[in-house]
Amino acid sequence: MEKSFEPAQIESTWYARWEASGAFRPSGAGEPYCILLPPPNVTGTLHMGHAFQQTVMDMLVRYQRMRGMNTLWQVGTDHAGIATQKIVENQLAVEEKTRHDLGRDAFIERVWKWKEESGSTITNQMRRIGAAADWSRERFTMDEGLSAAVRKVFIDWYRAGLIYRGNRLVNWDPVLGTAVSDLEVNNVERDGHMWSIRYHVTGSDDSLVVATTRPETMLGDVAVAVHPEDERYAHLVGKMLTLPLTGRQIPVIADDYVDKDFGTGCVKITPAHDFNDYAIGQRHKLPPITIFTLDAKVNDNAPEKYRGLDRYDARKAVLADLEASGLLVETKPHKLQVPVSQRSDAVIEPMLTDQWFVDLTSDVQKDGRPGGRKAITEPALDAVRSGEIRFVPENWATTYTQWLDNIQDWCISRQLWWGHRIPAWYDEAGNIYVGEDEADARASATTAPVGALRQDDDVLDTWFSSALWPFSTLGWPANGPVQNERGEVVANWEQDKIFLPSAVLVTGFDIIFFWVARMVMATKYFTGQIPFREVYINAIVRDAEGQKMSKSKGNTLDPLDLIDGIALEPLVEKSTKSLLIPQVRAKVEKRIRKDYPDGIPAIGTDALRFTFAALASYSRTINFDLKRAEGYKAFCNKLWNAARFVLLNTGNGESGIGNREDQKPVTEAERWILTRLKQTLAEVEQHFVSYRFDHLAQALYEFVWNEYCDWFLELSKPALNGDDAVAAASTRRTLLVVLESVLRALHPVIPFITEEIWASVGPKLSLTEAGLMHRPWPNASDIVADEAATAEIEWFKNVLSGIRKIRSEMNISPAKVIPLLFADGDDNDRARVAKFAAQISFLARTEAPQWIEAGADEPAAAAAVVGTLRVMIPLAGLIDVAAEKARLTKEIGRIEVEIKKCEGKLGNASFVANAPAEVVAQERQRIADWNTTLGALREQAGKLAG
Repeated sequence: MEKSFEPAQIESTWYARWEASGAFRPSGAGEPYCILLPPPNVTGTLHMGHAFQQTVMDMLVRYQRMRGMNTLWQVGTDHAGIATQKIVENQLAVEEKTRHDLGRDAFIERVWKWKEESGSTITNQMRRIGAAADWSRERFTMDEGLSAAVRKVFIDWYRAGLIYRGNRLVNWDPVLGTAVSDLEVNNVERDGHMWSIRYHVTGSDDSLVVATTRPETMLGDVAVAVHPEDERYAHLVGKMLTLPLTGRQIPVIADDYVDKDFGTGCVKITPAHDFNDYAIGQRHKLPPITIFTLDAKVNDNAPEKYRGLDRYDARKAVLADLEASGLLVETKPHKLQVPVSQRSDAVIEPMLTDQWFVDLTSDVQKDGRPGGRKAITEPALDAVRSGEIRFVPENWATTYTQWLDNIQDWCISRQLWWGHRIPAWYDEAGNIYVGEDEADARASATTAPVGALRQDDDVLDTWFSSALWPFSTLGWPANGPVQNERGEVVANWEQDKIFLPSAVLVTGFDIIFFWVARMVMATKYFTGQIPFREVYINAIVRDAEGQKMSKSKGNTLDPLDLIDGIALEPLVEKSTKSLLIPQVRAKVEKRIRKDYPDGIPAIGTDALRFTFAALASYSRTINFDLKRAEGYKAFCNKLWNAARFVLLNTGNGESGIGNREDQKPVTEAERWILTRLKQTLAEVEQHFVSYRFDHLAQALYEFVWNEYCDWFLELSKPALNGDDAVAAASTRRTLLVVLESVLRALHPVIPFITEEIWASVGPKLSLTEAGLMHRPWPNASDIVADEAATAEIEWFKNVLSGIRKIRSEMNISPAKVIPLLFADGDDNDRARVAKFAAQISFLARTEAPQWIEAGADEPAAAAAVVGTLRVMIPLAGLIDVAAEKARLTKEIGRIEVEIKKCEGKLGNASFVANAPAEVVAQERQRIADWNTTLGALREQAGKLAG
């Protein structure tokens, strides 16, 4: 092994070797274990959320593979309809062209070309973080096999009466010219105004005042609503109002939706441009009036003077006319949430358009067949309510079921060119025909088409193809092998359906609605199975202060910059180049220079992964702190240096150590470390089951850093340097055995460094596997515990720690050999001192220990307490008596605080009644131990005072 750990030198070498050897493919042996990668957008690059989520998945896959499972990490990318189309349209704009200049077919060809040239960026970056995914089975939501699945699902649902075309209100992006999903809309707080407008009661001097943040939409008002119990307006319900600026007559209606205590208690109803108003309009059978064109200009349903105006120009004109008419009662500043398109930054306009929908709400169709709620929604609800699918943490199951209980029909059409074109055709009479292609549509028609057929121009929502991911990626609905564009087999349903259901889905809470629920719906309907047994909802990564990561804040981090490091100036350039507003750019640059004055140091993939593992709790968010990541790089360095120590002390070659299972550890230190290894492995296995990766990382960290490196390497030195050849040989073997087991246990978390070290350790134990990836998981049950040896070594550790603490606090040189005295204690203590005398002297740098018999005079000394035993270092010539008194006073104070904590818990009746019995017993034992120690320290302080 090299003298120092250099991550960059080993990571690329090992990953290429793993992938080339087929190490990530299913073994074909063992129980199936599958994880589905949430397919990232083909346009994307790896961000911190990806890196965190994929580290979690990789840990699980590597762990289960080592446990002998037949593992498949199914990966692929999403065609990302809007995002991908926008990229290529931007490229065309540079050439002063639009997609319409090319035509549909040529434009789609251009998108495929971009995909082939640039669409593998994120999958290459996934390799950098060590993703042990089966790349030979990589899928793309627009590949031939998945496209066939999409067509079949659409056709089957349509023919079952579960997909229909209708005119409904949707989120409309007027810049992109398409409907978008709720997930593609950001609600942004902006400064606006609330305008109060007077509506006169027709044929009366009476009037109502309504307040609105969008006065231009009044041109489409169809009613004013008040609360049924609002006595102020009860006499007006059913009467007509004259809509300002239009002269149209609209009714006053009563509806429970209105909050009578908010504002004036009157709400204008514009069903064609507001989702809440749309629902009210449907309840009261009010015909909606659309007043905007698809590019958000006023249409011919409005008075002539406003027609053709952009919606915001129309707002100015409407306000001016209202003021001139004396109908504008009040204008006041108002903070409002504005729906903004993620893709175009345009303000979303609720718009009535003709779209395709999946029925998720009807119980029975008109012809008696099951409706969407019975056929699709309820089976997905039952899958979670019955426990067939389990959410981790469990509270997210409530989020899932609440959404499905209140679900609306799913708008699945998008007005784009890039995507799965809807397999529907229209004849010249407007009749719809659905099929695999035009010929199939004609063949399946119940009535002859009128004239020529024209295919629908729309494409399907990206989430439609993603909903089929659990089974379409495994080859459904093909009867045989599915090949990619290179002719390589990527799936075979008959063979691969063993991976359905997958073991666990690792995903974020923000797509429980958009993806998780829809996968359950589609998979249950088409395969009769659940898509996954568990859903682990990972946290959202925020910055060290808990702030959302944002380019405009300058607090984003590129995972590859953490792995490779980046100098300050390139970091500033990278962080500010996409910021167009000078003030924002200056603010971000200032923050970058303050937070990273020397740039970002390279920490390597393993340290980044360990950081993610250590942060992976059940919390909704996690705060990523670079300093913590640097701490885990130090952990990797410590492991590297420990391995070098072991290798240097176990001789060249195998040194006759071998891997004989019948070799029993000779020394108590060996039996202690093996017992602690067993306990740690059992703990880690349980944390894998419960998805507590933070606890898992902590358990491994403490064992490696504190017990193996800090203690066992030290405890091995007396045997390695002593005259007992048998003890020396046994210790050398145990050093290797425990290290090799630790490398296996750490491998799912930090694969690169463990594989590199194992390459030197494995041969010394005569292990013949090609690499660490091929070794089995180190089972705790295979290790024999020795509680007696553990008790002995824990005593020994406490004695050494006491001596070292006195040395440190009293500034006694570590190299100086000092006298050592023991007092009090019991027969066990005397036996242990006799047994460990040589080791104590060797490791603590002391003279041979001496006992002070009961009643004998004691020299002034600094003392540590182990149970009832006092471990004493004489003060003469070594220690300042006043300083030792101060040290004892401080230690007594610390222990008194600990006792008060225990007393507080045990004095709490609720704690004693509700905490597990073993926890209460532990607290009682702690208070007894603290009181014993406190008594000994007070006795020692009294002797110094005398």
